[in-house]
Amino acid sequence: MSYQQLLERFLTYVKVNTRSNPESKTTPTTQSQVDFALNVLKPEMEAFGLVDVHYLRENGYLVGTLPATSTELTRKIGFIAHMDTADFNAEGVNPQVIDYTGGDIALGDSGFVLSPTDFPALDGYVGQTLVTTDGTTLLGADDKAGIAEIMTAMAYLAEHPEIPHGEIRVGFGPDEEIGVGADKFDVEDFDVDFAYTVDGGPLGELQYETFSAAGLELTFLGRNVHPGTAKNQMVNALQLAIDFHNQLPEADRPELTDGYQGFFHLSSLEGTVEEARSAYIIRDFEDEDFKKRKELVETIANKMNANFDTERVKVNLYDQYYNMKKVIEKDMTPITIAEKVMKDLNIKPIIEPIRGGTDGSKISFMGIPTPNLFAGGENMHGRYEFVSLETMQKAVDVIIGIVQEP
Repeated sequence: MSYQQLLERFLTYVKVNTRSNPESKTTPTTQSQVDFALNVLKPEMEAFGLVDVHYLRENGYLVGTLPATSTELTRKIGFIAHMDTADFNAEGVNPQVIDYTGGDIALGDSGFVLSPTDFPALDGYVGQTLVTTDGTTLLGADDKAGIAEIMTAMAYLAEHPEIPHGEIRVGFGPDEEIGVGADKFDVEDFDVDFAYTVDGGPLGELQYETFSAAGLELTFLGRNVHPGTAKNQMVNALQLAIDFHNQLPEADRPELTDGYQGFFHLSSLEGTVEEARSAYIIRDFEDEDFKKRKELVETIANKMNANFDTERVKVNLYDQYYNMKKVIEKDMTPITIAEKVMKDLNIKPIIEPIRGGTDGSKISFMGIPTPNLFAGGENMHGRYEFVSLETMQKAVDVIIGIVQEP
């Protein structure tokens, strides 16, 4: 097939700043995501033949349908990607297209270098076409590579009605990077048997296990007096924050864990002697281990508060999403289909847990099993991000193959 418009689409999409905003209370959290949906994606979807293309203002999703071309393939399948990008500079994205022959890649004139010394995975891309940043922004392959791949697959299928497939629904949503994008997902409107998020990394990734996730916000209340007369009087809120952190398992940090190992991740710490705040994300795969991590947080806070005549450690602990394996393992059809298609295309399936989450985590528990397919991005969320055009092309092939499976 021809992939002529795949690269062009991707380069167009990444140049639009659609960074989400965790401080915003709107849905989506930024107007730029609305504009991207309505002014870029919607007209394109309608132009190549999707029907019932509609934007849901209550949840920020743009949804469209490619009608079935076969009466025998009755299964309805969905493909989902997110429009927002992560918390790194996304203004003025100026991607580089490189025919990679090996070695270091200068990222524009920024002085930064994408090097296989730091990122050994680069050595596997010699001879391929890479899209990189210019060193001043992220790229946005997470998840505009997924959007471009879904759009290219749908455009090809629309141009080739002789290819048999059932009804296909596509959905492009907001705010995945800040963990709220799928909170208002409309299962009845999307109306498929199962779906895939196209939001993974390197070639072959096929994922149906994610972390279970909780957020933790701590407030430490101190008492500020002159340090010269502080003995037995001062309560330093910053010290309380340090004391709390030091009671967590030292090795249970992202930088010291992998595979199925969970962690506590301190993501922010700020304050004064009088008041301090810290924020963590808590992650684990197994229900019992996840529960124990949350219980430990409460135990440490209660122990610290017992040393004072007032509550000085305030805990706001809340679940964010759960391991979608519990839903998908009940019917592995989406996995067996995707695995077969990849093998037919000489792609080695990499079925490993996601040390993170996708919108598919929440959507699966809402009633639509939604595992995750590779989209190609590497080193996501920063200036060293890149994606292989050849991997993106293969993602298009996988999407087209999946919808033809009986």
